[in-house]
Amino acid sequence: MGGREHYAIPRALHAADALNLLMTDYWAGVGTRALAMAFPGKTSRSLAARQHPEIPCRLVKSWNLDAFAWEAQLRRMTHDGGVTGRYRGYCEVGRRFGNAMVRHLRSNSCLPEFGVFFGYCTGSLEVMVYLKERGVACIVDQIDPCRVEYEMVRAEQVVWKGWEDLAFEIPDELYERHSLEWEIADRVVVNSEWSRQALIRQGVSPEKLAVIPLCYEADAEELKPEMLKFKATEHHTAETPLRVLFLGQVVLRKGIQYLVEAARLLQHEPVRFDIVGPIHISEMAVSSAPSNVVFHGRATRDQIGNWYRRADVFVLPTLSDGFAITQIEAMANGLPVIATSNCGAVVSDGVDGFLVAPRDPRALASAICRYLEKGELLDVQSQAARVKAGQFSLREVGAKLLDLATEIHPGASGRNSHA
Repeated sequence: MGGREHYAIPRALHAADALNLLMTDYWAGVGTRALAMAFPGKTSRSLAARQHPEIPCRLVKSWNLDAFAWEAQLRRMTHDGGVTGRYRGYCEVGRRFGNAMVRHLRSNSCLPEFGVFFGYCTGSLEVMVYLKERGVACIVDQIDPCRVEYEMVRAEQVVWKGWEDLAFEIPDELYERHSLEWEIADRVVVNSEWSRQALIRQGVSPEKLAVIPLCYEADAEELKPEMLKFKATEHHTAETPLRVLFLGQVVLRKGIQYLVEAARLLQHEPVRFDIVGPIHISEMAVSSAPSNVVFHGRATRDQIGNWYRRADVFVLPTLSDGFAITQIEAMANGLPVIATSNCGAVVSDGVDGFLVAPRDPRALASAICRYLEKGELLDVQSQAARVKAGQFSLREVGAKLLDLATEIHPGASGRNSHA
C-alpha cells in the first residue's frame, strides 16, 4: 500500500528482470497526471506521484476506486477512535487490501514456479496465507521496530506532556497481525540493525531476519549541475544563516522535542531551522519553539527537492526509525547529515555528517556549531555525502533481494521465478 520509497523495491526487481506483478492500492494513470497539471493542488500532486515511469503499467494491478474507500474507512476509524482507532484502521485496510490481492491471484494469475512474494507489514497476511498453501515462498518487510518503538513513544509522551495525544494505546490486533506475518513468512526483512535487534526482542528468530538497507536514486533532472547546490565556504551571519533542515513527520518519535531544545540553545547563533512535514504535535508545542525555528507543514514529493537545495545541513534526531530514507535523499543533494544511531546505518561520523546520542539537545547543538566554527567542513562533508548516497543504489537492493530469494528457493532466477 502506498508508494514506499518511491517504488524502490519493484523498480529494483524490474531492473533485474525479476518482477512478475506489482499489486498496489493506487496507481496514477494518464488521467490523474493530467488532472494534477490542470489543478495543481497538494492532493492532486500527491496522487499523480503514485506511479513510476520505470515500472510498465502492464505489470501493475491496482484498486484505485477501492483505495478511496479504504482511505475513507481509515479516516472514519481515526475520527471515532483517535490514535487507537487509526491503528485499528490500518489493520482493517490491510485486511481489505490483502483479500483483494487474493481474489485477483485466484482469478487472474498463474503463479510462477519457484515464485517468491515480497510484501510490506500490515497488508500481507491474507495473501501470504494463500500463497504459502500453494508453494510460493514469502518475504515480509517490517518497516518499523513495532512494539519496541511504540513503547518508546509512550514514554516520551509522559515526559513531554501536552506535546502529543496521550491516548496512545496501540491495539493488540496490530501486534497480533504483525506476529502472524512474521510467523508465516519464510524471511522477515528489516532495513536496519536497530530494527533487527528490536524484532529479536519481540521473539523473531535471528535466523529468519535479513537486513536490507533502503536505497535512493535521484531523478536525472535533480542531478543536473544547475540543480545541485555546491556549498561555498562562507561566514554565516544573521542575513546568511546556516540553514538546518528537518524533513519528516513532526512527532515525538522523530525527536522534534530535542531539536527544538537544541535550537533554543542556539538562539543567538546565525542558525535557522526549517521544519518541513506533517505537524502532529500540539499548537502549544509549536508556539513554544524559539524564533529561529519555522514550521512549514507538509510538502509534496515534487516540493521536497527545493527544500534540500535551500538547506546546508540535514538533521535527524530520531528516537526510532526503521531506516529513515531521508538520510540518503539529503546526502544525494549534498547535505551532511546529523543523525542518531537508532535508524539505518548511513552516517560515517565526522566524514559525511555526525552521529549524536538520542535525547541529547546539547550534543545536537554542539554538532551544528561545528559547521559554524569550521567553514570548510560543509564543503568537505557535502562531497563525501554525495559519494555515500551512491552506495545505496537500486542495483544493490535488487541483488540483495534476489540473493535472499535464491536462499529460500534455490531454483529461483529471473522473471519466470518471482512474483
